[in-house]
Amino acid sequence: MVDFNPGRRCSTRSQNERNVRPQMRSNPTTSILVEGVREGAKMNEMFDLKRGRTLQLQSWLKVFDQEPKWAKCSTSNEVEPHDIHPGRRISNSCGRGILLRNITFCYQLPSLTWTMILSVIFSTLLLSSQIFTVSRANNGDDQRNVTLRTTAEKYLQITKGSSFKIAIFADLHFGEDAWTLWGPQQDIKSVKVMSTILDNEHPDFVVYLGDVITANNIPIKNASLYWNQALSPTRARNTPWASVFGNHDDASFEWPLEWFSATGIPPVNCSVKISGELCRFKGTSRLMLMKNEIEHNAFSYSRRGPSNLWPSISNYVLQVSSSSDSQVPVAFMYFFDSGGGSYPEILSTAQAEWFRVKSQQINPDARVPEIIFWHIPSKAYKKVAPKFKGHKHCVGSMFTETVAPQEAEMGMMKILRGRSSVKAVFVGHNHGLDWCCPDKKLWLCFSRHTGYGGYGNWPRGSRILEITQEPFSLKSWIRMEDGHKHSDVLLSS
Repeated sequence: MVDFNPGRRCSTRSQNERNVRPQMRSNPTTSILVEGVREGAKMNEMFDLKRGRTLQLQSWLKVFDQEPKWAKCSTSNEVEPHDIHPGRRISNSCGRGILLRNITFCYQLPSLTWTMILSVIFSTLLLSSQIFTVSRANNGDDQRNVTLRTTAEKYLQITKGSSFKIAIFADLHFGEDAWTLWGPQQDIKSVKVMSTILDNEHPDFVVYLGDVITANNIPIKNASLYWNQALSPTRARNTPWASVFGNHDDASFEWPLEWFSATGIPPVNCSVKISGELCRFKGTSRLMLMKNEIEHNAFSYSRRGPSNLWPSISNYVLQVSSSSDSQVPVAFMYFFDSGGGSYPEILSTAQAEWFRVKSQQINPDARVPEIIFWHIPSKAYKKVAPKFKGHKHCVGSMFTETVAPQEAEMGMMKILRGRSSVKAVFVGHNHGLDWCCPDKKLWLCFSRHTGYGGYGNWPRGSRILEITQEPFSLKSWIRMEDGHKHSDVLLSS
């Protein structure tokens, strides 16, 4: 039996691993301060997403409309050597430049291109430097009027002669321990896992199934930066996606005990235009995370959902349409916020009632199959969990971990069981489980731990779903980070 708790701080490592962590304190001379860089700026320029490696500056510039004109820099007359530090803007004979780890790059670029370059450099240094930097705009207290999608504005459609494939990315846990070496490194590994899955499966859609970030490890209001990084491999391939919240996505910051040792608290640098109030150790709300995702990503199908379901945010339904007619549904996908973090781990009576009413409204005769997604398993998962490996009615490769369910059952499962159209429920949360087990005519499935963040050292992967139209079927399997496939199961036919 594995000693775990999906609700605890997910960066927890063994005592031995904790002892060998680099005890690093940020060197003040390695800090970077870039004013006006938008939090949530594009992150896909940070990596070669198909190979999972960091791009060089010359390569970064290729994503912009105009190529830079490079010139030899000379800083001897304008800047004294002792006064040069990474991130400082300098003036010299070739125009303007920025010093990055003791290498000075000069450029002659339009101001817009310069701003975009600074965004990329800032984002990369945030991962590689042991320091926290707060940007001026979009930091969580931004009061701009952002309109959220709460009604259908576009649809998903099966390609003629093909199936509709979905990849589930569960428990990525981006943003853990950014003040260490291993924190940013594991985020890069998570990008590589997602890239491998996307390139092997070529899904039509991706579901981010909660715990996209570990907010309790993110000390300032820049959680959307890590959220955006998690979206980057999917966005880079122009693959549409939807997301739901998990218990760690807006959890309160947990102060590491080692910060109170001799190494001290890593410095938090704020722009002079930002008041000290914004430098405090507090997180980004569910609502702001959703606003930022929707505002900055054309391929996001995520929605806030009905405001009367507050404090839960990501409650909505998407239609998968017929290849011949976009108005004819082949399946409905329902997404729910299962709570945790800033409020209890629960699906409320209000959410259950919303599903009952909505499903009757758009699928009154229950003829169209319905698929359900949320993060934390319901108590029903604990009841159907196999008692030993290889239970004859269950399909999967990991069975030994104990299910960590929601705190209470408020009627959702009763409604789901009562609808013949509901085929399967998919959850994450338990990193050491990937099984599908039947609950009468309904299948209850775990996804596969996708990210290198969070507890556990099991190999990473993704649960894949495949919907075929005529005749309808729902198949699933696990695709691993090394490319191999296992645990095929037919969930409906």
